[in-house]
Amino acid sequence: MNTELNVMANPEGLKVLIRSYMNGADLTAIDRAWELAVSVHADKTHFSGTPYLDHTLHVASTLASMHLDLDTIVAGLLHGVLKAGVELADLRKDFGDSVAGIVNGCTRIANVHYNSKLTHQAENVRKMLLAIASDVRVLLVKLADRLQDMCLLDTVELTRRREISRETKDLYAPLASRLGIDWMKRELEDLSFQYLHAGEYSELVSKLESSLAERQLYVDEVISILHEKLGNNNINPTRIIGRPKHLYSIYKKLITQQIPLERVYDKVAFRIIVNTVNECYEALGVIHSNWAPVPGRIKDFISVPKANNYQSMHTTVAGPHGHFIEIQIRTEKMDRIAQEGVAAHWAYKEGQSASDEDSRLFKRLKSLVKHLQDVEDPREFLDSVHGELYANEVYALTPAGEVKELPEDASPIDFAYAIHTEVGDHCVGAKVNNRLVPLKYKIQNGDILEIITSRKQRPRRGWLELVKTGRARSHIRSWLRKEEREKALNLGREICERELKRYDTTLKKMVKSGHVKRLLTALHCNSLEDMLAKVGSGMITIPHLVKTLEPPEIQKEKEQKRAAIASLPTEQRKQSSGPGIIIQGMDDMLVKISRCCNPVPGDAIMGFVTSGRGISVHKKECINLRATDPQRWIDVEWSGSGESKHRVEIQVSAENGKGVFVAISGSISSDEASILEISAHVTPTDTADFHIALEVSSLEHLELILQHLRQMEQVIMARRA
Repeated sequence: MNTELNVMANPEGLKVLIRSYMNGADLTAIDRAWELAVSVHADKTHFSGTPYLDHTLHVASTLASMHLDLDTIVAGLLHGVLKAGVELADLRKDFGDSVAGIVNGCTRIANVHYNSKLTHQAENVRKMLLAIASDVRVLLVKLADRLQDMCLLDTVELTRRREISRETKDLYAPLASRLGIDWMKRELEDLSFQYLHAGEYSELVSKLESSLAERQLYVDEVISILHEKLGNNNINPTRIIGRPKHLYSIYKKLITQQIPLERVYDKVAFRIIVNTVNECYEALGVIHSNWAPVPGRIKDFISVPKANNYQSMHTTVAGPHGHFIEIQIRTEKMDRIAQEGVAAHWAYKEGQSASDEDSRLFKRLKSLVKHLQDVEDPREFLDSVHGELYANEVYALTPAGEVKELPEDASPIDFAYAIHTEVGDHCVGAKVNNRLVPLKYKIQNGDILEIITSRKQRPRRGWLELVKTGRARSHIRSWLRKEEREKALNLGREICERELKRYDTTLKKMVKSGHVKRLLTALHCNSLEDMLAKVGSGMITIPHLVKTLEPPEIQKEKEQKRAAIASLPTEQRKQSSGPGIIIQGMDDMLVKISRCCNPVPGDAIMGFVTSGRGISVHKKECINLRATDPQRWIDVEWSGSGESKHRVEIQVSAENGKGVFVAISGSISSDEASILEISAHVTPTDTADFHIALEVSSLEHLELILQHLRQMEQVIMARRA
């Protein structure tokens, strides 16, 4: 792509491009936008060192080449003016609400910085999606802006270059795919690949160039055979194109299939453009009668279009000389939509309303954003984004013929939630093509699903192992959290009423007398419901609750007893085998630290009297402790001795890269902690996850270690396991 403009840049070439598809359009808005851009950016340079005006003109020209409406192109010229100090109100006054809204949305996205830290990254992506949902043209301008930036990225320092490339690959390229703009998705992926994996990129380019002549001969041979075979059956294509697959798609195939380039036979995709839909199916029959199709690789996106309105027939066959070739068959209109996506039938053209296809596409995009907006947990949010944007798709139908787009390996539960939350919550089974299937069934392209529901059914925890969509997963988790809270409320109410009977009172009496306010303050709860839920879930232990309910005179007596024990010599207070643990009122008890939660000095702890094995010490919020009989709980406390070492386990997630293992273990060692065990694995998203067992002296020691880990540039998350 040419990135050099004349020093005396002007919008005349842009206006010629616009007039090529907008006959008679009033382009004075372009001149006014250019005047404003010149007044704001005349002395500014792009990060590449070129004049910033050149960049704005390239962005606007890219949008015009996509045949977009005038407001979008004007917004492309002005996409940086708010950041340069122009007031939004002035922009609205001079160019209207539409242009001002798009520019404002682009500015909000420009202020979002991709951050490796999990929470910040999730919030930034959320802000970006919300800006896009307000007007999808915001995304079109931002995509054109990002494409121009990527073409000049070699001028940026290496770390920042990799950050921008990763963001482009992980977010912008999938969003371009969502809008069906295939050519832009391919360019963004290839440019990202070039900067993220420079060595592999150069090697692949070199190998493909070395076989270029041989590959071109093969392409010419296949095109000639296709023309001959189709012509013999009275099918006269308007065009047959053989183009190399883009580099990143070939690279992904090399990685996922673990094969050398020589064994990637479908490096070239052939596209047959015919006149009618009937000819698409006739051409498919001719191809299959001459070359054997590969089972499972025939996809009919004509009768069942993709969610971004893409239509085409796909097949992979064993072509001449036994090489596998991918062939796509479509009409001229389908080809235009396949390349340009939403821009091929733009909803905002002058005097036109949105087409049905556009309306459905925008509705899906806004529905995606609305669903993701409801997901609070950062990791769950990013998982949902990954599932919604990156996964390979399958297309299934309701009995009424409505198409649902789902990720690969989706289950009937995913399909049920795609119809409606209520259908998902009460799903008990499904019929696929009139045949009953289990809920673990993996949906295939073209399946017709009928969901069977029951009012008695409720979401199950096991469903989380079956579903693939973020929508289904978040609804199931939300229902389970609600159910767990209700159970905790009921159990907490029962426990409180039982304990209050000892003091001849009830919750109702405490609320009426106002004494409940003192109780809530002592337990650090916001409301009675909050307190009951915390008691029922074990966040407030029964001994803690009883201690809070006790009359002041009883509490005073116990405090005096504790003070008396504390005044004894240390050796009289310490218990055998109990590292730094005091058990009040008991001597010579065997004490051991529980391995399930590994409490360390500083943690709130509770003892559990085991059968013949002494006392097991747990963290107060330990889930295993909460599952035991509260009557066997016993108060214990740390003795204050800091000499002993305690085992604790932590989890660390970091960006995968050379030296990350050494850097993390080095940080831990520098904080004078011993590593007992360490295990690590790399996730599909190229994140290195570590599970580490340490020896620390106290909770403060552990917090220091975690704090230093979180400050490392590569680390995304560090927490206690």
